[in-house]
Amino acid sequence: MKNSLKLVLAVVLCVFLAGVAGFADEYILGIGFTIFMYIALAQSWVVLSGLTGYISLGHVVFFGSGAYVFILIWGLVPVWLGVFCSGIVVGLVSLIVGYPVLRVRGPYFVILSFGLAELVKNLVLINEARMYVSMRPVFGAPALYQLYTAMLLLAIIATGLTYWIRRSRFGAGLRSIREDEEAAETIGVPVAKLKLLAFAISGVIPAMVGAIFIMRSGIFQSGDAFTPIVSFTMVTMAIIGGSDDAPGPFLGVVFLVLLQELLWVNWPEVYMIILGILLLGFVLFIPNGIYGWLSEKYFGNKKNVT
Repeated sequence: MKNSLKLVLAVVLCVFLAGVAGFADEYILGIGFTIFMYIALAQSWVVLSGLTGYISLGHVVFFGSGAYVFILIWGLVPVWLGVFCSGIVVGLVSLIVGYPVLRVRGPYFVILSFGLAELVKNLVLINEARMYVSMRPVFGAPALYQLYTAMLLLAIIATGLTYWIRRSRFGAGLRSIREDEEAAETIGVPVAKLKLLAFAISGVIPAMVGAIFIMRSGIFQSGDAFTPIVSFTMVTMAIIGGSDDAPGPFLGVVFLVLLQELLWVNWPEVYMIILGILLLGFVLFIPNGIYGWLSEKYFGNKKNVT
């Protein structure tokens, strides 16, 4: 009964948010777009880092690569097919790149993930310089309400995927890797296969998010598409939200995006400082995050976080 009620409430919320596109002004649609974008990104980060314990600080590599693939085929294929192709291409490349990348773990993986994002960014910069292109404008992009709806759909898909994986046999295998990778491998868990699959899955959604974001921004620039701020922000949102379950990133994103709207206009230089202080505070005093704290305080459930 409880699960049925949650499902009904989730459907009602999704229908309401989709309906907002029909009457809201551009400011509200812009805030909604940003919230949905980071929900999709944070949920994808949880699939890899939250469940396996392989903490990635370079998740923006998927975001930027998807945006680059999309801009290269812009005008050659229908818009929404281009978004889909961005996700597929990045997902397939992730299967190839993930095998050597996931051979390291712990702090080495953290450093490697960040380095991978910087490597891809500089490869794109070099390629653009050779073609004498400094930026690529996007003309004729869909209206904001269409992009809002598309990003909402991606947020729903990412949240549903995280929710399902968390409760599936696949998710149980990923969590066993997080708890003790050697022990999991000893009892027959296909560790390498599960890690690689999680790596690829966690790359598809950010790639499509990057493609839609480029249409919203109206221009592709390598430095902006691969900025580390995107990675740090999604990690912060996931940790502050708490848990390796879908509600955690959702709560963290809503909390931080609304906070950003309150602070960004007047004190843009202070926002990242506050972000760091919040992250330290949650790690030290509320390690289970918002969702874990609410679950433990009001529902008596113990929630474990990465």
